[in-house]
Amino acid sequence: MAVFRLRHFRAAHLRTLCLAVLSLLVWLPILLMLAACLMPEDELLWRYLEPLGGGRDRVRAALLPAYPSAEPLIELLFRSPGFFVMFWNSCIQTLPALAGQLLIGAPAAWAFARFSFPGKKALFFFYILLMVLPFQVTQVSNYLVLDRLKLLDTHLALILPGIWSTFPVFIMTKSFETIPTALLEAAYLDGAGEWKTFFYVGMPSGYPGIVTAMLLGFIDLWNALEQPVAYLKNVALWPLSLYLPNIAQDKASVAFAACLVMMAPPVLFYLNGQSELEQGIAASGVKE
Repeated sequence: MAVFRLRHFRAAHLRTLCLAVLSLLVWLPILLMLAACLMPEDELLWRYLEPLGGGRDRVRAALLPAYPSAEPLIELLFRSPGFFVMFWNSCIQTLPALAGQLLIGAPAAWAFARFSFPGKKALFFFYILLMVLPFQVTQVSNYLVLDRLKLLDTHLALILPGIWSTFPVFIMTKSFETIPTALLEAAYLDGAGEWKTFFYVGMPSGYPGIVTAMLLGFIDLWNALEQPVAYLKNVALWPLSLYLPNIAQDKASVAFAACLVMMAPPVLFYLNGQSELEQGIAASGVKE
């Protein structure tokens, strides 16, 4: 028995060590980015830019800057007005699209989860097909529709396609399907209509799926790159995702600081919805 416990103890510690090494590999790029945010220009040039720019010297990565400096953050937050314009553009293009996904997607998901109607399976399969298609497949057709509606070079060129995304419908449908039938029948017996049942039973019970859909939708919209390039020619309308590729080499430290600021909203959303995200993803994988 003692030998068995010793082997079990060693196996548990070995698993913990392996998980720690794997998590370190995930965190390493983020830690290097955080260190680069506090490096002055000359140190950043010596460590990264000269080797990566074609020089023969080696990269001198460091988890801590040799001479910490807040100059990159000051340059970004106080001397880069273009950054704030693009940050505000990202908010304008992301938040209304998320609100539209909730307003349109939640009732559609409830209908798929709770109603039986002709062509339901075929329509849901069509939703899944649209979900897995890459953006390049529908880019031309979307462009033609937006051009006909005179929406190119406007924020609506990104907001409207985001509202009609099929992915939130899929996630919320699977979450609504996990609601016990007895709970719904109890609401019906108490005299609740379909809309009242949806708002007072479906929405609270399907909260993990809703949070999952909103969180993943936010990350997708916040980091969108191809859509703004295709539909927005006016630089004044560009989101934050197009700010980083256009920073010159002499502003590399500002780029690292911008990466930090751009990463903050998705990380905060994730930390506040982590448990709901896990439940929503688990519900989306449940088969009847």
